[in-house]
Amino acid sequence: MEPRFNLFDSPTAAKVAKRFYNTSLALEQSTLPKSLRELVELRVGQINGCGFCVDIHTKEAAAAGETALRLNLVAAWRHSTVFTEAERAALAFTEEGTRLGDAQHGVSDETWAEVRKHFDDDQIGALVCLVSLINAATRMNVIVRQQGGSYEPGMFATLERD
Repeated sequence: MEPRFNLFDSPTAAKVAKRFYNTSLALEQSTLPKSLRELVELRVGQINGCGFCVDIHTKEAAAAGETALRLNLVAAWRHSTVFTEAERAALAFTEEGTRLGDAQHGVSDETWAEVRKHFDDDQIGALVCLVSLINAATRMNVIVRQQGGSYEPGMFATLERD
């Protein structure tokens, strides 16, 4: 499958993509651990079928020290022993926040309570923004059929403040 369109060939889309990326940089300053952020973004990419996002977040997580075992088990996190209770709460939140149309409740009260147990207000705010932003990114990439496989860790750093 060939990509349909390069968003950076459109002046308007390129501006939005750059601003979108720069907005996500605020999450780097949160106390939500980088490895958890990458696992969340990887899970959203998997759910939404975004090969480009799976490529990015697998490689970024590995570059940040995440193990191959944990990366390989993200899609089956409910059936594995390698994730902490906090990570499991965040991954449940991620799935429910991504699959909004699959349930009448969005994020359930039970999942919200688990997230509240493990994260402070700033981390929860970061998690809400992270899930929302990566869902938008996966949708942009899936719409234009952006392919995974060519990403190199850190390659988007040139997008900052352009």
